[in-house]
Amino acid sequence: MIAMLLDDILSLLGHRVAASAAALPDALAAAHQDEFDCAILDLNLKGESSIPVAEALDERGIPFGFASGYDAPDRPERFRHVPTLLKPFAADDVERLLERINAVS
Repeated sequence: MIAMLLDDILSLLGHRVAASAAALPDALAAAHQDEFDCAILDLNLKGESSIPVAEALDERGIPFGFASGYDAPDRPERFRHVPTLLKPFAADDVERLLERINAVS
């Protein structure tokens, strides 16, 4: 449900959603193969960490941000600077996250 909400918000903000993945294998495949400008990763994909996806995006030089319902202190040091969208969120929160992602890249 949250992914669908995020997709809707991104569309309303004028962005095209290139891929949406609810499970780690699908997210990893998209991170390695798909073409897109930036990504928003939920830190928890059906109970699995999205850090491997973040690593793949980082290796490709694709900027990204995290989405989370809680602060994740167990994030690797190399990703502590990555902007995070805290749930619950609204459209203006998503817009600010995208601005921060683009500022970091």
